[in-house]
Amino acid sequence: MVNIGVIGFGYWGPNLVRNFTHHPKCSVKRIADQSEARLATAQKMYPFIQTTTDMYRVLDDPGIQGVVIATPINTHYRIAKEALLRGKHVLVEKPLTNSRAHALELIKIAKEKDLRLMVDHIYLYNGAIRKIKEIISKGELGKIQYFDSIRVNLGLIQNDSNVLWDLAVHDLSILNFLVEEKPSSLIATGVSHTMNNIENIAYITLNYSSGMITHINCSWISPVKIRMILIGGTKKMIVYNDVEPTEKVKLYDTNYQIIEREKTLVDYRIGDIYIPKFDQTEALKNVADDFIDSIIEGREPFSNGKSAYDTIDILEAAQESIKKNGKEVFLDGNSQYREPKAAGKERKARNKRSAA
Repeated sequence: MVNIGVIGFGYWGPNLVRNFTHHPKCSVKRIADQSEARLATAQKMYPFIQTTTDMYRVLDDPGIQGVVIATPINTHYRIAKEALLRGKHVLVEKPLTNSRAHALELIKIAKEKDLRLMVDHIYLYNGAIRKIKEIISKGELGKIQYFDSIRVNLGLIQNDSNVLWDLAVHDLSILNFLVEEKPSSLIATGVSHTMNNIENIAYITLNYSSGMITHINCSWISPVKIRMILIGGTKKMIVYNDVEPTEKVKLYDTNYQIIEREKTLVDYRIGDIYIPKFDQTEALKNVADDFIDSIIEGREPFSNGKSAYDTIDILEAAQESIKKNGKEVFLDGNSQYREPKAAGKERKARNKRSAA
């Protein structure tokens, strides 16, 4: 049995505790939270679990092998680092940290100490998303041309991070999972309607050397809740609607071709709609399974430090673009905001094509 300690019993913590308490290979030993009221709720729900307002009762407990962190984003790095330095395996609520430098440091510590470092990118464990990955891997969509997502609702406005770090992190983790190609540049814009100057509406456009384009729309102040992703290929297209109760994934046998004549024409082919079946297991259960099994088996979890870093890399670049009023930021994979020669040539070629 793997003994687990959970730090944070606010919004997401109760869901994590529920899944780990039902796991056959682990036991939740302690829950830590600064709120006495939340701890009282936890004690009522789980009288067999010790509760404390002091997170060090979790971190310093020699009987705890894994620490699950569900606290505000700006605390992730500090708590995760202290847990790793004490020899604990760590699962952190998304995103892993709020900077690439901190993410790299945590990855390095975990590697040096041979510990598991995992981030709760829950959609990577979602049956619908895994089915979409299977469809793409089989080549059914053909060459991917666009990835378009919208994730909006009347959400909880954060005080320590903007809407991209809260919502777009999901779409970026899905994107990086489904599409192996890395973006070459991005443009991001956002606006704050509150006194804290934290963007509550934001947009990211990602460019790829293959010609694929991605657009992500996030908002905390939409009157309706929309969780939708559209993926278009040269053969078929997919619509993923996460708020749909049953038919979440639809595969459209639809595409188009450009006909060059005296005038450029677009010929559309409209075909059947296929609704595939997929595993309905709760994604968070799969997260718990992967974390516990990775500890027992001594292997890397699926949603590991690298996948966490790839998402943070884009988020930090998007934040930079917003601060520069939507200036294009080039991604060279070296944790630096600079335009390499290859990216510069690519940009000029793209601008030339647009002008033509």
